[in-house]
Amino acid sequence: MPVTAADLTLAAQLADAAGAAIRPRFRSNYGLEIKDDASPVTLADREAEAAMRAIIERERPSDGIQGEEYGVSEGTSGRVWVLDPIDGTRSFIAGRPIFGTLIALVEDGWPVLGVIDQPIIGERWVGAVGRGTTFNGQPARTRRCRDLADALLATTSPALFDDGQLHGFEHVEAKVRSTVLGGDCYSYGTLASGHIDLVVEAGLKLHDFAALVPVVEGAGGTMSDWSGDPLHAGSIGEVIALGDAARLEDVVDLLGCRGH
Repeated sequence: MPVTAADLTLAAQLADAAGAAIRPRFRSNYGLEIKDDASPVTLADREAEAAMRAIIERERPSDGIQGEEYGVSEGTSGRVWVLDPIDGTRSFIAGRPIFGTLIALVEDGWPVLGVIDQPIIGERWVGAVGRGTTFNGQPARTRRCRDLADALLATTSPALFDDGQLHGFEHVEAKVRSTVLGGDCYSYGTLASGHIDLVVEAGLKLHDFAALVPVVEGAGGTMSDWSGDPLHAGSIGEVIALGDAARLEDVVDLLGCRGH
């Protein structure tokens, strides 16, 4: 089923509702807790996801929902809304507005619609299969990169890689012009807008990457796993995002040098 105008309208409603829940908690009483996996969670995470789920349950009762905080609600339509209310909770609790709400529509395991919403500074990227990505309603485009030596690379933290992944990442980092750390989903938005060239990460879950795929690809970039294969619901969470698809083989070759 193609992405419809109604799907895009609903995604915008979800982002608006999440932002309304998040903004009062930013640099305020956010109620920090530590989950069993040692990751942080706040009242803003939970309230934002609850607000989005309530809208989906009312407007699309046959669609499934998969959220970071409240798990899976099965549907019957073959479509699943994948939600990460705050991607970058550590940035949120540090008062840094480089986190984002991620909203994806996944159909038969493939991401077909994605939203990256930064509710504090009012930035929103929207991508969908068959449509160009927009940034605050205007077209967003990645930039060309003739050589990795000219590239600006981003990753959230090298500490998130295992030893083999870190070796591969270091091979990429040695070839690029410069590296920036931090940003979580925000880095993918800035890549879609042509400010950085490459993001390499690992250990991501579906709610971390599903929304990013339509945004980056609709802006002219490409996303894949570390083997260069397309990302889907079964992917293991090793992610490459590139503004210029012509550099994909170079990056895949370097990441394959794990342990060497």
